[in-house]
Amino acid sequence: MIPSLSTEKNIDCENSLPPRKRIVVATAGTTDLPVAEEAAVVLEAAHCKVDRIFDVGVAGLHRVVRALPRLQDDEVGCVIVCAGMDGALPSVVGGLVSCPVIAVPTSIGYGVSLGGISAMLTMLNSCAPGVGVVNIDNGFGAAALAYKCVL
Repeated sequence: MIPSLSTEKNIDCENSLPPRKRIVVATAGTTDLPVAEEAAVVLEAAHCKVDRIFDVGVAGLHRVVRALPRLQDDEVGCVIVCAGMDGALPSVVGGLVSCPVIAVPTSIGYGVSLGGISAMLTMLNSCAPGVGVVNIDNGFGAAALAYKCVL
């Protein structure tokens, strides 16, 4: 018999309290919506408070500035940012908020997007502190990590 190495407690999902903080799910563009919605729906199924902010990419930086009150609200415990193309939005958001940012590269884009690899490499090279990266199009993984951030 192999002893269990897990120190994790079993959680009774039906009787547990919902996380106290809200999670923001943001997209750079409307083409990132399917991945963002995957994350949002998973979080809502886990009884999390979710705020959606769509189409705030760096190509129109004024849109990010307009979204700052929602991103910087004290009730926000984590931000998921879905972006394709150059993948710059998570770094911008990471420099503007004090909570963890989960970057999700999407396979959307033209030019040399390489199916999301360009965005992923940019996100991995982020100089903003507190930015973590999940795999390409991994909305579910981002939701799981965000859930753990706000418990």
